[in-house]
Amino acid sequence: MEIKVNFLDNLRLEAKFDDFTVTADQPIRYKGDGSAPSPFDYFLASSALCAAYFVKVYCNARDIPTDDIRLSQSNIVDPENRYNQIFQIRVELPESISEKDRTGILRSIERCTVKKVVQEGPEFKIETVENLDADASIMAMGIPDDGVNTMIEGKDLPLERTIVNMTGILEALGMKIEITSWRNIVPNVWSLNIRDSASELCFTNGKGATKESALCSALGEFIERLSCNFFYNDQYFGEEHANAEFVHYPNEKWFPLTSTDSIPDGLLDDYCLDIYNPDGELNGSNLIDTNSGNHERGICALPFIRQSDGATVYFPSNLLENLFLSNGMSAGNNIYEAQVQCLSEIFERAVKRQIIEQELVLPEVPKAVLDKYPSIQAGIQGLEEQGFPVLVKDASLGGQFPVMCVTLMNPRTGGVFASFGAHPSFEVALERSLTELLQGRSFEGLNDVPKPTFNSHAVTEPNNFVEHFIDSTGVISWRFFSNKADYSFVEWDFSGSNEEESAALMAILEALDKEVYVTTFEGLVPGLEASACRIVVPGYSEIYPVEDLVWDNTNKAIWFREDILNIHSLTDEQLAELVERLEESEEDNYTEIRTLIGIEFDENTVWGQLTVLELKILIYLALQQHENALELVQDFLQYNDNTVERGLFYQAMSAVLEILLDDELQLDDFMVNLQRMFGDEVMTDVVGCVRAEVRFHGLTKTSMKLEGLDKHLRLIESYKKLHQARKSSL
Repeated sequence: MEIKVNFLDNLRLEAKFDDFTVTADQPIRYKGDGSAPSPFDYFLASSALCAAYFVKVYCNARDIPTDDIRLSQSNIVDPENRYNQIFQIRVELPESISEKDRTGILRSIERCTVKKVVQEGPEFKIETVENLDADASIMAMGIPDDGVNTMIEGKDLPLERTIVNMTGILEALGMKIEITSWRNIVPNVWSLNIRDSASELCFTNGKGATKESALCSALGEFIERLSCNFFYNDQYFGEEHANAEFVHYPNEKWFPLTSTDSIPDGLLDDYCLDIYNPDGELNGSNLIDTNSGNHERGICALPFIRQSDGATVYFPSNLLENLFLSNGMSAGNNIYEAQVQCLSEIFERAVKRQIIEQELVLPEVPKAVLDKYPSIQAGIQGLEEQGFPVLVKDASLGGQFPVMCVTLMNPRTGGVFASFGAHPSFEVALERSLTELLQGRSFEGLNDVPKPTFNSHAVTEPNNFVEHFIDSTGVISWRFFSNKADYSFVEWDFSGSNEEESAALMAILEALDKEVYVTTFEGLVPGLEASACRIVVPGYSEIYPVEDLVWDNTNKAIWFREDILNIHSLTDEQLAELVERLEESEEDNYTEIRTLIGIEFDENTVWGQLTVLELKILIYLALQQHENALELVQDFLQYNDNTVERGLFYQAMSAVLEILLDDELQLDDFMVNLQRMFGDEVMTDVVGCVRAEVRFHGLTKTSMKLEGLDKHLRLIESYKKLHQARKSSL
């Protein structure tokens, strides 16, 4: 994590990271103002808080209440060396906690991250740079540069060379990448998380049998998501980009909307239209891209090559954003390597979906076959030794597809976690299944996996597959665990050179009568090796239902974004029209506004937690429509998950509205005790809102210029770097 420090008045300092600001000072005895803790005080507190966090995690996992648990930390200073200190942590536990859990709680504190970093003795590197923001070097990758060249199956260059190439691309783009975590909880299973330190929303995960392969995975995913604009998928690019020479790519094509709102000629082909517009319900306006929101410009479309005949077909960027998420994106050392990864992921998700929705029973992989892969066996054994039974299954459906499955069972919670992996190589697919299972997870994280079910509806409903796609935590059927398999085990092999593997995977799709469309992104940074591509298989590789293009399209943001961002300056007539549109849209009241309009707000602000329900309340209050406001306030108090402060505000609001709407009650008769209950400040705000003297309490002013929305602006700055690189390539 990058922390930027600003020098304030006297000895006060301000540290900024992500959406947070921390102020530090010095005590008056050290010439400070005593207005905030000192940097060293924050360090001491971080250790105690970290220890308490691990206690909380342990107790939450076992439904142990923490109300009566107390923790303290003292630091004992060596009189002869003040830098030699003992951190003494004490925990007070109630008698109701068993000896087993007492031991477990103490062991959990031993896992404190701050404690472990201090014990390891962090290394400090101190240097000067010409410009902090321009310094885009990759931070502390932890991979030694010792001249070793490690080749693994599926890669056409050594891992070390691949890392150099990919980090070079990111450095040239001005992306300052940092590693936020490493995981290696069982042998030969590594994972990590990396992100752009300047924009925390740009992050990826990587996995592999070694730390080098995991790092390659994370960097490749980062480049693939940059290349395909995935980091910015549903976000508003701002007015400057919306009217730029190009919004997404230099080779994009714009199709003006028709007078009848039909799909313009030249967009998609007949094969795709049969899939995406079978009943003629899809309109041109459904395909305006969310990022620009520029309906006057029309529909932005990107060229893909149809593999059956080499024809160019234009796909609306909106369609890609809505239906496919990251499925079918990849980066590699060359285009064939990238295509193999793309196609493998498409098969992984499609076959996984078929298995889950049809409640298929897969054959187990014989031990004699697993014994051929001792490195993978060591990882599985590591899980078994920690008390997690593991099933290894062949998901190829009788040798049709290059897919494997590793399923973990958690006897502590009754939960199960089915992880799938795909690659033309049996070994690589199996390894990916295992590494995907543990990507970014601790043993405690495995306590959150869901329980299996015999409820077929829960298994087959669309959102379950989305959960499986995002982090494999969807529900699976108990039938999956039957010993009576629907297919025989096949020790399949589709491997060859990357070019041969790409052709073989394309042939499988051709045999399924599927059209395949490919677009490539090469030369993101001239002179550096790496290719990225995106592959779309209509009717096969979608993640969300096709119906979402009509009924749940992300470009609904266009119809609300400007008014919501300008809400403080709207007239009563405009507010009434906005709330009417919100009601008519039938948008879920608990949809967050940031999701609805594609704007990233600071999560710690009212904007960041604002829902459609609360926005309606604030509009009704501004319009003095108290009955409508009260009804929604009561819903807010019953169902909404928000801060304690916001909850008390609406509890007070509910009482005041009840009084005002009762002809026999007078607000003045209750004010003294309402103020005693909620405080003068809250009541001033509540009464001000009810009288429309305070409008949109808690919402800072902004507009389509996005002023004050630092988190979103950081994301846009990230996109500017990418956009400039594409512009320079023209």
